[in-house]
Amino acid sequence: MEWLKLMWEDYRKYCLLVLCGVICLIGFVTQKKVAQPAAQTQMDASFSTGKRAKPTQASASSKLMYVDVKGAVNRPGVYALKSGLRIQDALTKAGGVNANADINHVNMAQQVNDQQVVYVPVKGEVTTPIGSSAAQGDSTTDTSGPIVNLNTATKEQLMEITGVGDKKADMILQYRQEHGQFKSVDDLKDVSGFGDKSVANIKDQLAV
Repeated sequence: MEWLKLMWEDYRKYCLLVLCGVICLIGFVTQKKVAQPAAQTQMDASFSTGKRAKPTQASASSKLMYVDVKGAVNRPGVYALKSGLRIQDALTKAGGVNANADINHVNMAQQVNDQQVVYVPVKGEVTTPIGSSAAQGDSTTDTSGPIVNLNTATKEQLMEITGVGDKKADMILQYRQEHGQFKSVDDLKDVSGFGDKSVANIKDQLAV
């Protein structure tokens, strides 16, 4: 037994070092196993969040509006435009304006809206500038009602004119189909149901 005691005295330091090493190794392995699932969970959450956000961003940027471009342009028609674009972009889609266009009556910087009609007048044609406060029915500049373009207005827009109901709106649309565009507001007198007095009463609400 004496020799065992002597051996323990000689190798005690080494045994303690080995024991400490084993304890440290066990602690390191245990900590790594605990940390790995947490890191994986964080990566999964980040990936999942990024994956959901991507379609939302794509959906917002791909929203389209449809604009009807008419008048003195090279290719009149309905065009799809991305949200936030301007009337200038709509005219570019339509091949630009032609040589007869009067661009002084067009606000190129105005943003387009879905289902909007963009009408470019010819030189010498009397009209309300596109994008102006009057064209948008600004009450500070026009107290009699919104300005309605006889050449581009829909039936619903025509019925906003004072004294124009369902039947008279249909007569205006029929006149446009049979005779083409109105050259002046006074041409409205040629439409059945309108006379000198009735046209004079609503003249400040009209444009061509």
